[in-house]
Amino acid sequence: MSIKAEHVNYLYGEGTAFEQYALKDVSFEIGDGQFVGLIGHTGSGKSTLIQHLNGLLRASSGKVYYNGEDIYADHYDRKSLRSKVGLVFQYPEHQLFEVDVFSDVCFGPKNLGLSKEEINIRAREALIQVGLEERFWGQSPFELSGGQKRRVAIAGVLAMRPEVLILDEPTAGLDPRGRDEILDEILALHQEKGMTIILVSHSMEDIARYAGRILVMDHGEKIFDGPPKEVFCHYRELEKVGLAAPQITYVAQGLRERGIPIREDVTTVEEAKAAILELLGNGGGGKAGGV
Repeated sequence: MSIKAEHVNYLYGEGTAFEQYALKDVSFEIGDGQFVGLIGHTGSGKSTLIQHLNGLLRASSGKVYYNGEDIYADHYDRKSLRSKVGLVFQYPEHQLFEVDVFSDVCFGPKNLGLSKEEINIRAREALIQVGLEERFWGQSPFELSGGQKRRVAIAGVLAMRPEVLILDEPTAGLDPRGRDEILDEILALHQEKGMTIILVSHSMEDIARYAGRILVMDHGEKIFDGPPKEVFCHYRELEKVGLAAPQITYVAQGLRERGIPIREDVTTVEEAKAAILELLGNGGGGKAGGV
């Protein structure tokens, strides 16, 4: 289920003295089943871009295609598109409004015109998928913790059974345990159901750990697009646009500067551990034998 952006431009205040590009000539294609990380400093165009992918915003110029169909065509059903390309906003409160959790998760499927039985089945499945215990289902979503609210917001989108799931900073403000739990559940959706995931995050460690491909935005333009190992090799360029590589990348760089020939494409702690053990197993090249 591919999403394709073709020379997309989006202007705020178009035709006024305050006209400004939020997106500028952005092109890419995301294939079926990919896990893509989208990164960029605040104001880089990330949130604006993802709202184009399910038709919430319309490009000032350029095209967006879903499965080869132009979503701006007059006959195209953009309401149906939003059930296939689900978007979870950064602040879950923007998506929660029903009196209790279960009713909130039922809202999307209900708008699809499904039977009450099917609606309830989907809501239950989605809440179980995100790991929210049944004892919370009858509570007001606004009485829940931040992490629980995020689970409900994600469940509300999953109940629509989307083919693509877009998440805008889904772990913002969570403690490390809550962050890992939510990201592991998202990874399980990707691995077990083959769902296409687009993850917007400020955490380079999370992006390196979970994403198989990274898109980097800067001032509305796409500046890098590739596997994490390839993108984070450009950490000097990333620093110039207000970003950084994962911390372990700098640790590995420091080891190389001290004569330890660790691989240059290390982006996670697990990879660093494996690289060091590999050096030790090969007789400790350079100074590695003294690590």
